[in-house]
Amino acid sequence: MRSRWPERLWIVRHGQSAGNVARDRAHADGLARIDIADRDVDVPLSRLGEEQSRALGTWFASLPVAERPQILLSSPYARARATARLVAEAGGLAPDAVQPTADERLREREFGILDRLTGSGIRELHPEQAQYRRELGKFYHRPPGGESWCDVILRLRSALDTISLHYAGKRVLIVGHQVVVLCLRYLVEDMTEDALMAIDAEGDVANCGVTEYRFDPTLPPDGALRLVRYNFATPLEQAGAPVTSSPEAAVAAR
Repeated sequence: MRSRWPERLWIVRHGQSAGNVARDRAHADGLARIDIADRDVDVPLSRLGEEQSRALGTWFASLPVAERPQILLSSPYARARATARLVAEAGGLAPDAVQPTADERLREREFGILDRLTGSGIRELHPEQAQYRRELGKFYHRPPGGESWCDVILRLRSALDTISLHYAGKRVLIVGHQVVVLCLRYLVEDMTEDALMAIDAEGDVANCGVTEYRFDPTLPPDGALRLVRYNFATPLEQAGAPVTSSPEAAVAAR
């Protein structure tokens, strides 16, 4: 029976962005709003994010040719596309790989009226939304004009179906965002809300952190993807690139 899964699947969060830097500054200064002029889709990588992306590409390039990604899919957001491009330029793809492809279903979670607000900014400017989130939980809370984690999962189900249809048996690399990484884990591993929220509470997804799955034909019922590692930052550490992350509480562009 032909597997419906890729042979190997890597899910990576983009490198540090200018939005991450602005977010950190806003938190350090105790501000309600994050000062960045770009639309979320246009927020670029920081210089450190470019360095992290190249380090990740160099790590993929160090793998045997037959183990490097053949398919590279990314969020259409500028920071994810730049990460994908730099990984490819650093030689991180197999020789038979196709050009990186953007898929809008892999985009960042949309925050609606809470975009560019810190946690304290939400409590100050939209206390009713802070209350709704406490009552519903972050998994189900949908800010006006934005998405809940469930909404993200809904579109990612479609993306996984497309990957299964077109890239079964291939080695696939996805470059996305923190919530995308976590929600794909939810889907691939058939998690519950509680299990996913527990992983989220353990810590943030590092910029350019690697989550890796390999197809295991022994898993029931007809083989499945087995988690090899999560939030693997060694490629950055080996290259001397600082490891950075972004808390979910910062609702600005990530």
